[in-house]
Amino acid sequence: MTDPRNEAESGPPLARRVMLSMLGAGALGLFAAPYVQSAWEKVSQGDPTGLTGLLPNPGGFRYFSVAASVPRKQESDYRLKIDGLVDRPGTYTLDALHALPQTRVVGDVQCTDGWRVPKTPFEGVLLSHLLDAAGVRPEGKAVRFTCFDGVYSESLTLAQARRSDVLVALKMLDEPMTHDHGGPVRLYVAPMYFYKSAKWLSGITVTDQVIPGYWEEYGYDVDGWLDGADRSV
Repeated sequence: MTDPRNEAESGPPLARRVMLSMLGAGALGLFAAPYVQSAWEKVSQGDPTGLTGLLPNPGGFRYFSVAASVPRKQESDYRLKIDGLVDRPGTYTLDALHALPQTRVVGDVQCTDGWRVPKTPFEGVLLSHLLDAAGVRPEGKAVRFTCFDGVYSESLTLAQARRSDVLVALKMLDEPMTHDHGGPVRLYVAPMYFYKSAKWLSGITVTDQVIPGYWEEYGYDVDGWLDGADRSV
């Protein structure tokens, strides 16, 4: 049997919106997430409506995008821009990111839609390393992340962004980050729900306050801590 962690099923961009409406709202989605997995297994036993095709595949990753299409970036044209309230704004190529010290973090991946993949290894550059290299100004209090899908965004407080389990990730499952998993570069925030780990990362901007991300505008928690996560910053 194929390891489901190595698979990413294609799904319509509206899949997560359908799921959000089924759960009621973002905050309710966070509350209900631990129960959705078992409910999925019951509902999917012969569903004539086909709605379960929009739900996450139990035990594995699921491809989601809020954009109609996402361009593919290669080593030659990928760029990560760091700007905002920093003394040394700059741009990194993929080669430049690979040349920096790499950190490996193993954590559980959990989505508000109910699926979970335990003990998933990610590897990349500590976000704190990039922030230190850029020189955050005293008025910098938060970090905003933008993506080359042209739609998605996320944010962390500066203290959260400096945690030792927050990566600008270049690998997942000990392989280069694939496009379907948000590659070639994505954010990985180990102690939070997976919506905080923005895919197709292209911009890191230091701001003076937290700016709610894409799903927070639909009611998701700005601080998407996993149950039982170490919240110390």
